Amino acid sequence: MLPVWLTDTVTPDLDRALHYTLLWGLEGVVLRAVGSHDDRVPHVNEAKLKRRLAEHDVPAVAVDPGLFEGPAGDRGAWMNDLALLPDVLAFCRRIGCGTVLVGALSGDEGLAVEALRRAADAAARPGLQLAVQNTSDRSDEGLADRATGQAVAALLDAVDRPNVRACWRPADALEAGEPALGGLEALGERIALVMVRDGARMAGGWAPRSLGEGEVGWEDVLRALHGAGYDGPLCLDLSDLAAAKDGLREATTLIGLIRKARRG
Repeated sequence: MLPVWLTDTVTPDLDRALHYTLLWGLEGVVLRAVGSHDDRVPHVNEAKLKRRLAEHDVPAVAVDPGLFEGPAGDRGAWMNDLALLPDVLAFCRRIGCGTVLVGALSGDEGLAVEALRRAADAAARPGLQLAVQNTSDRSDEGLADRATGQAVAALLDAVDRPNVRACWRPADALEAGEPALGGLEALGERIALVMVRDGARMAGGWAPRSLGEGEVGWEDVLRALHGAGYDGPLCLDLSDLAAAKDGLREATTLIGLIRKARRG
């Protein structure tokens, strides 16, 4: 299992992000905003990005361009996302990245399946994969309707493309009421990347916690992932941190949990 992190959850500055990557003992990055919070992949300084990644020997294991995050019924929006996708795929090939994180499109499953199949077929031509995220992002109606691992697993079944897998977010699923091991059982071997953060359900909502101190049960999750043969990225989402210096603590905890899982 590869400990990595989503860089703009602490800083969009590339040089600072790569400094933290090495300082914290992490082995890769997931890229979303690079340069400023308004510069989202692939619309970033690509020449500098490639040069800095090579200089630091840090791989970009996935990118998150923000595609397919709205309602499936908004056909115009996801058609625009499909039009942007070739630029994202070309960008990924040029920086040596094989995975594009995408949303699950809420609402109409038939339209969500259509959109993701078309995206998957486009990604398959250059040999890339999509990783569909479950998310607990709230709307006026409450939690997103595909917030759990089980819901994303059902969507993957319907899409039925080998290069469409899951970006599993156990904390988001727990916020929606799904125990982590239940989501893992539903997704099985179809997990391409795991987003790592912790927290606890409270009467007033969700309360962030330091890694290992919340209700997700990360020690059990990593042991189960290791037992299932998962050897992919574990991506720290540090957006709940009070300060960047706390990233060292979270990264150290994650690396320790990975080592413990490997020992059994």
